[in-house]
Amino acid sequence: MLWRSSRRTAYDPRGRPAVEPMYALNFYTPIVADQLRSGRKTATIRLGDKSGKYKKGMVVQVLCGLRYSPRQKVFDAVIDKVEVKRLSEVSPREVEHDNPEIRRTDEMATFLGQLYNRPVSEDDIVTVIRFSEIRG
Repeated sequence: MLWRSSRRTAYDPRGRPAVEPMYALNFYTPIVADQLRSGRKTATIRLGDKSGKYKKGMVVQVLCGLRYSPRQKVFDAVIDKVEVKRLSEVSPREVEHDNPEIRRTDEMATFLGQLYNRPVSEDDIVTVIRFSEIRG
């Protein structure tokens, strides 16, 4: 049973803080798992403003698997940088850190459109999340 103090922090019955919730970056295709393990993928570009969910310094689990299916943990990571901008403002280097096969924002718009199953333009707002694997 969890008890709550007036500061809204969860505590266990012995007065110790409960475990903080775990956050995840999930990727849907197995190809991405290989890119993550090899260090070729060190960023993700997500459609919309995700700065409320992901913060610099946050520890996340990097997972691969389809929605509503079992997921495979690839590694734990720390978020190094979170930037919200128009897709047209994303640099070729940032695009490459997300998908090593893509270099241009127009190609990224097509790729994101396939992922999100809707038209995406270079005027859309995206969040660039840079992360580093935690080893040890």
